[in-house]
Amino acid sequence: MFMVLMGTVVIAGIVGYLSEKTGFTHNGYVPSIIICVGGAFLFYFVRIMFGISFGPPGLDAVLSSIGALIIVPTHWRK
Repeated sequence: MFMVLMGTVVIAGIVGYLSEKTGFTHNGYVPSIIICVGGAFLFYFVRIMFGISFGPPGLDAVLSSIGALIIVPTHWRK
């Protein structure tokens, strides 16, 4: 379980970095990585507590990171 948590953090960091590198977001590298890791942590704990999942843990990490990048920055935009 600990290795799944570490893998989730690594995958979320990579998704955050790649989203900035490709121009998907314009938050900056560090904020995007923080947003992705936060979203991945949140979904990881939801998966543990409630058993909600999209598939393997890696897929969950990618989808939750992308979802967090879409939800969080657009919430603060005008």
